[in-house]
Amino acid sequence: MLKFKLLSIFPDIFDSYLNESIIKRAQKQKIISVKSYDLRKWTTDKHQSVDDSPYGGGAGMLLKIEPLYRALKYLNKNPKEKTYKRKVVLLSASGQTWTQAKAQKYSKLEELILISGRYEGVDARIKNFIDEEISIGNYVLTGGELASLVILDSITRLLPGALGNQASTKDESYSEIKVLEYPQYTRPAIFKADHKNYSVPKILLSGNHAAIKKWQQDHRRQIS
Repeated sequence: MLKFKLLSIFPDIFDSYLNESIIKRAQKQKIISVKSYDLRKWTTDKHQSVDDSPYGGGAGMLLKIEPLYRALKYLNKNPKEKTYKRKVVLLSASGQTWTQAKAQKYSKLEELILISGRYEGVDARIKNFIDEEISIGNYVLTGGELASLVILDSITRLLPGALGNQASTKDESYSEIKVLEYPQYTRPAIFKADHKNYSVPKILLSGNHAAIKKWQQDHRRQIS
């Protein structure tokens, strides 16, 4: 079972997505476990302050290092075996871009701690206590919670038993580096709209499995 630990100042954001569809089923079948944690639990002042203004000035606020450090000490406490496969990741716009290849690599872990950044960012000293910074694209989100869910989802669907048919991941987009999946169609064979007919390619209706396989391979798209 792969254990996900999600650290955020708004942990309730995760609830809806985690309780639907494949992710819900994967938890029920004990393929994954998911626990979310409120960073404010590791503050020490009465206002539960998790952020402060940056040294040197600048707009916005930064998440403070102290509650993050205490939270990671708690989340990292067990187990202590050197062979335990765990990673600690900060979701950050300046991180390495998440890819299908990374998802496949991370699917071999036993535990993944995901830290959702907020506001203007996180005190840079956090880099001393994490394994990697990850971005899900070249744009900026309000917080890292959506990015955490993207990573959790992309990993979970690769785990044995998570999908109804594990072969679903074999030929899909990015199962090979820089290769997108071939077009797919379902019933009806002819779709009528606005006085036009939109037909499924005849080869897919032929029953000739070798020819269909060749068509599918020929229609996979390379990206740069």
